[in-house]
Amino acid sequence: MLDNDQNQFSAVLPSGSREPSGAPEPQRRIVHVDLDAFYASVEQRDNPELRGKPVAVGGSRERGVVAAASYEARHFGVHSAMPSVTARRKCPELIFVKPRFEVYREVSHQIREIFYDYTPLVEPLSLDEAYLDVTENLKAIPYATQVAREIRVRIRQETQLTASAGISFNKLLAKMASDQNKPNGQFVITPEMGPAFVESLPVGKFHGIGPATARKMNELGIFTGLDLKDRSLSFLQERFGKAGVHYYWIARAVDSRPVRPDRIRKSIGAENTFEKDLVGIEEMKDALRPIVDQVWRHCEQTGVRGRTVMLKVKFADFQQITRSRTLTGYVDSQSALDQASVDLLKMLFPLEKSVRLLGVSLSTLNTDDESESPQLSFEL
Repeated sequence: MLDNDQNQFSAVLPSGSREPSGAPEPQRRIVHVDLDAFYASVEQRDNPELRGKPVAVGGSRERGVVAAASYEARHFGVHSAMPSVTARRKCPELIFVKPRFEVYREVSHQIREIFYDYTPLVEPLSLDEAYLDVTENLKAIPYATQVAREIRVRIRQETQLTASAGISFNKLLAKMASDQNKPNGQFVITPEMGPAFVESLPVGKFHGIGPATARKMNELGIFTGLDLKDRSLSFLQERFGKAGVHYYWIARAVDSRPVRPDRIRKSIGAENTFEKDLVGIEEMKDALRPIVDQVWRHCEQTGVRGRTVMLKVKFADFQQITRSRTLTGYVDSQSALDQASVDLLKMLFPLEKSVRLLGVSLSTLNTDDESESPQLSFEL
């Protein structure tokens, strides 16, 4: 893939550059690194027979879910969080591989060590992606684009995997930029490009706006970032609650969040916004299973355990409630987590409104006193 490292970016974001209007703080240079089809790529790397073939990491059973799909599989429309039966229907030649989370974690640590050679300001989001603040990098490389390219080259040399990168002046734009030249590419959004890039983007492409929210925005006549920018803060708050503030600022390419390497994990969780609102308890119980499975995979992978189980429910009218239960001991099995989640769900019935989102999280963790990786939140 081609990079958009046009010369003007080198002039915009070299070391020591400043924000306009005499702002005292240096313009931040953020890199978002995203491993390409990480789990599937590891499997293809370690098993030559899988190379060039459509591969799905996950369970092939009836209720299985695709955890990751190779680019060959994505060509057929297979993607993560897709039910395995649907994936098989879309791609009859699809090869299912059981996940090896210990291997993925080991490779992730190897890649993270590469990041630390360039900056201590690394904020992991998951095993396969992280933010890096390279404003003042350890190698005194003058351009963020060069830092990103060196990191990607080293990842390829040391792990035989490819990564894509987004480079910009804030986290929001860096993350969106990393999707532009996938796989094995990088993309830059300069301060001059930022507003126009956001304004032209379909709202469904914004990080944090899922399919259901995008549909609601479309119903309100909001199709692009420019449409979103044209709506007042009060309009967005009235229709989207607290999230309206977030939508107001991202439509203006504003994101002041720093890269935070010292965030302490307080909970681990997963949630899913459904294409069709759920109304019955049985379909909600079915919908909870892959969510619980995602949370428990992380527990198994990291050894993290929690005592407080929380169920998150968002209704069709965007009202959101949570219900939680703190146990006497740590949740020690997936079945126990599933049972606790279902028990919390049953307490809500009968419901007067349909449900658009369910989430499950664990808190009161056995790592609460440790400064580890950031809080994890998965979207299925």
